[in-house]
Amino acid sequence: MNLLHGSMTPGRFAYFQKILGERVGRDFTGPDFTPLRALDIGSGGGFLAEQFARIGFQVVGVDPSPVSVDAARRHAAASALEIEYRIGVGERLPVPDATFDVAYCCDVLEHVSDLDAVIAETARVLEPGGLYLFDTINRTRTSKLIAIKILQEWRLTRVFDTPIHEWSMFITPAELVRVTERHGLSVGEIVGLGPRAKNPLRLLDFVRVGGSSLSYGELSRRLDFGQIRSTANSYMGYAVKR
Repeated sequence: MNLLHGSMTPGRFAYFQKILGERVGRDFTGPDFTPLRALDIGSGGGFLAEQFARIGFQVVGVDPSPVSVDAARRHAAASALEIEYRIGVGERLPVPDATFDVAYCCDVLEHVSDLDAVIAETARVLEPGGLYLFDTINRTRTSKLIAIKILQEWRLTRVFDTPIHEWSMFITPAELVRVTERHGLSVGEIVGLGPRAKNPLRLLDFVRVGGSSLSYGELSRRLDFGQIRSTANSYMGYAVKR
């Protein structure tokens, strides 16, 4: 599961970095970059937190799993990255009001029990003008086929031993826009997220069989996850706190 999820990190991060450059107007690789504070909501194993830390952000990661937090801390230390991880949930973020320039939430919203509370908390911790970066899964017939049937249920194609998604929990872009707007976050853009490889289903074999020999970086290169036109399965975007 971590291999498949981790393989999406470079593609989504490339999009997020583009938005950050456009909205913040800074060169995140330049010597004059002043560190901004970023909050990773549902940080898991720290895939994205480490990407943000590498370009100079001061990152705080929040996750409800002590096991994931411990693993993320150890990996960050081994990579000589200074990232602060805290145990907590999106509905009650353990951070003060208006303390972050950026907050992001990936592979998470489709799992939370109270979407409204998570978005309200996100708005609370962002400074005015702060950026909210997100991705999640759309609730469509396409996502039911791909995310539920192909990846979870069908024996010959599934990559998860235990189902991790419920189709009813998926969120349409219109639903997400309504919630974010209600809490003072104005959505600037929503785009599709998915593999751009010509035959991505063939590469699922690498995840199911012998996946340990394939790094998430190599899988990402072969699947070429990133921005696509269709939002029928997954999508990503950004919002700005008013």
